[in-house]
Amino acid sequence: MNSQPNYTFTKSFIAGLVAGSISIGVALLLRSFMGLPFIPELASQTLFSITPGAIESQAVENFGPLAKYSAFIASLAINFVLYGIFGIIAEKFHNRYRWDSYIAKAFQSSLVAYIIMAIISVLLLTIIHARLGISTPISISAISLILPQILFGFTYSAILGGVKPISEKQVRPTSDSVKKNKSRMEFLRLVTASVIAVPILYFGLNRLFSEQQQENEQESLPSSSQLITPARPRPVGFEDPVLTPLLNSELTPTFLFYRIDINPIVPVVDEKTWSLSVRGLVDNPLTITYEELRKMPPVEQYATLECVSNKIGGDLMSTALWKGVRLKEILDKAVIKQGAKYIAFRCSDGYDVGIPLDRGLMEGTMLAYDMNLAPLTAKHGFPVRAIVPGLYGMMNPKWITEIELVDGVYEGYWQRNGWTNDADIHTVSTIVIPGMAPLRDRFRKLDEMPNLIPGQKTPIAGIAFGGDRGISKVEVSTDGGVTWKTAAVKEPLSKYTWVLWTAGYVPTDKTNFKIIVRATDKAGQIQTAEVSEPFPDGATGYQSIAI
Repeated sequence: MNSQPNYTFTKSFIAGLVAGSISIGVALLLRSFMGLPFIPELASQTLFSITPGAIESQAVENFGPLAKYSAFIASLAINFVLYGIFGIIAEKFHNRYRWDSYIAKAFQSSLVAYIIMAIISVLLLTIIHARLGISTPISISAISLILPQILFGFTYSAILGGVKPISEKQVRPTSDSVKKNKSRMEFLRLVTASVIAVPILYFGLNRLFSEQQQENEQESLPSSSQLITPARPRPVGFEDPVLTPLLNSELTPTFLFYRIDINPIVPVVDEKTWSLSVRGLVDNPLTITYEELRKMPPVEQYATLECVSNKIGGDLMSTALWKGVRLKEILDKAVIKQGAKYIAFRCSDGYDVGIPLDRGLMEGTMLAYDMNLAPLTAKHGFPVRAIVPGLYGMMNPKWITEIELVDGVYEGYWQRNGWTNDADIHTVSTIVIPGMAPLRDRFRKLDEMPNLIPGQKTPIAGIAFGGDRGISKVEVSTDGGVTWKTAAVKEPLSKYTWVLWTAGYVPTDKTNFKIIVRATDKAGQIQTAEVSEPFPDGATGYQSIAI
C-alpha cells in the first residue's frame, strides 16, 4: 500500500522534468529571437552581482572565463529540477481538486508553474536593478513567462494522459493487464515528449551561444604577420628560430584575446540603434551615434590589457591594436565644468566603473571601435569600449552607452564588491619558454615546440609588463635567485604594451635548476618579490619554474 505514493511522486517529478525541458527550450528561443528575460541567465547575473570580490577572484583564478558559464549551467540545472518539483505540486493539486479533464489539469499545471516562476523572476529582477541598475519592466517578464508555462502545463498533463489520481483511499480493482497498459502508454508519451524536447533545447542553446561565435575573429592577423619579415632583421637576442612563435604573437590574435566580464551570455548591441550620451558636469551634453563616432579623427595604438584577477604567470593578459577616438576629444566637445573629478562609464549590460578625470584626459585613453584591423567583436565590446592604459582591465569597460562627469570618487560594479578603485597595474614578468605557464595560451603554435630534454639547447624567453610605465630591464636567474643575468628586451610595440625578452639558454650542465624572472619599470621600480593574491588590487611576486 505504501509503494503507490512513491511511484506517483517519482512519475510526477519525471513528467515535470520532461515537460519543463520543452518549456525551457521555448524560453531560450524567446530569449534568443526576441531578447525576452531568461530565468537561468537572470539567476547567474544575480549570483555574480552579489558574490564578494574575494570569492569571485578565486572562481576566476580556478576556472577563468568558465566561472560565469558554470554559474549559468548551474542555474539551468536548477531550473530543470524546479520543473520536476512543479510536477509534484501540480499532481497534489490534481489529487485535491479532482479536475479530471485534460484542459483543467493543464490549466492547473500551467498556473502552478507560472505563479512560482513569476515570483522568482520578480525577485531576480529586483536584485539586478538594485545591483546593476538594469530596469526590466515587470510586465515584460510576466508576458515572457506565459507561453513557456502554458506549454509546461499542457505537456505535463499530456504525459500523464488525464489519468485519475490514485490515493490509498481510492484504489479501484484493476487488472494487471490494464495497469501495465496504462504504464506503457505513459512511458510512450514520456518518450515522445523527450524526443520533442531535445531538439528544441539543442536549437535554443545553439542559437543562443552561436551568436557568441558569429564574429570576425580570424586566425590570420595581417598586422601580426608584419612584425617579423625577411626584410626586417630579428631583434638582438631573438635570432633562434625557436622564438618565432613568440615573436609572431607579440600581438594577440583576436580569437586568442582573453575575455572577462559579468555576462554568461555575450551582449549583442545593434550599432544602428546604439548611441553614446555624455552628460553630468559638462556645459554641452552630447549624444553621439556609431556613424558619427567613426567619422571623428581616428587614432591607432597598441595596448596590453590585463585582468586584475590575473595570477602570476596567468593567461588573463593580451595585446591588440586598437583604433578609435581619444576620449579627451569627446570631453573637449562636451566642455568639462569646474569641479569634475571622475569619469563614470555605464554599459549596456549594467556594468559601470569610474576613472579619475586626469586618466581620461591622457593621450592614450581612447574609445575604441576597431580591434586588430577589424570592428570590435561582440565579446570584446562592440560597438565601443574604453582603453585606459596603465589600469587593470576592469577599468576598461565594454559596450559603453553613457559617460558622466561627476564631482567625487566613483565606485563601480567591482569596487562595490570589494575590488580596488586604485587599479594601477603592478609590474609583472612571465617565463613563457620553457615551462607550461598558462600565458602560453595567448601565443600561437607554442604547443608545437618540442618538450624540454636534458642537455638540449632550449631558449629562455617571455614577457614583462609595467602598465603605462614601460619596462627598462628584465633579469633572469637560473640558480634560484643567487645570481641574475640581464635579458635582451625587444623594443615594445608601444609604451602601453608588454615587452618580449630572452635570456640565453637553459643550462646544459645541470639536471635540476630553478628559473626566476623579475622586471624593472621605467620609473625605476623593481618588481616586488612579495607574493600576494589577485584580490583586491592585483597579484604580485616572482614567477619561477623548477626543472
